[in-house]
Amino acid sequence: MAEPGWLRRTALGWTLAVRVQPRAKRSEVAGLHGERLKIRIAAPALDGRANDALVAFLAGELGVARGRVAVARGERSRDKLVAVTGEADPARLVRG
Repeated sequence: MAEPGWLRRTALGWTLAVRVQPRAKRSEVAGLHGERLKIRIAAPALDGRANDALVAFLAGELGVARGRVAVARGERSRDKLVAVTGEADPARLVRG
C-alpha cells in the first residue's frame, strides 16, 4: 500500500510533513491540510514552546521516546518536516 503524501519512509525511520496550528484549545491531529498532516498544538509559538509541545505530542501518539522525534526543518514556520527515527507506525495518527 502506498504511503500518504505527508508520510515518507527514510533509511533511519520516517519523515512527516505537518502543518502546525499553535495556541489551539487542545493538542490533537486535525486531519489533512493539502499534502500535510494538520496538528493543533495548545502551546504558543514563543521561544520554541510549540515545537517542544509538537515533539512531545507526536512521541506520545506514536508511543516512542521524545528523543526519537525531532523537527528536521521549519522550526520557525507552521509547515514543518518532523523526523521519527526507528520503528513507528505514523499512519496510525489518522486512523479512527
